[in-house]
Amino acid sequence: MPTSNSSLRDVRTYQVIGAAMEVHRALGTGFLELFYKDALAIEFRLRSIPFESEVPCAIVYKGQQLRGNYRMDFVCFGEVILEIKARSNTGAADHAQVISYLASAKLETALLLNFGAPRLEYRRFIRTGDGRTLMHDR
Repeated sequence: MPTSNSSLRDVRTYQVIGAAMEVHRALGTGFLELFYKDALAIEFRLRSIPFESEVPCAIVYKGQQLRGNYRMDFVCFGEVILEIKARSNTGAADHAQVISYLASAKLETALLLNFGAPRLEYRRFIRTGDGRTLMHDR
């Protein structure tokens, strides 16, 4: 799966980011992640963005599923993972979490959305065919 400029300008991620910007504009900062997730689900419905929430993601080792699983906050369009945060900033541990979701779910695109900053922060992650993950900031 080669990554091209068209992957980086994915209409699906722009739709999700637009919905997240509206939630951030309406609520502002200071709430728990739970409230942003609920508001985002409402906004997705209003915009007809297909999504699932709290999507389980199994971890497999040498062909065998390990106990427990991750729960991805959202998967939109059946292909775009969303991880929601409500902190003053995000860092390497949050990036590693998103990258592990991409690898485990075998998907190509993810967004890390942070509602805790004065402006919505988002980072787009693209997993390439060779297993590398590219991160694009905002």
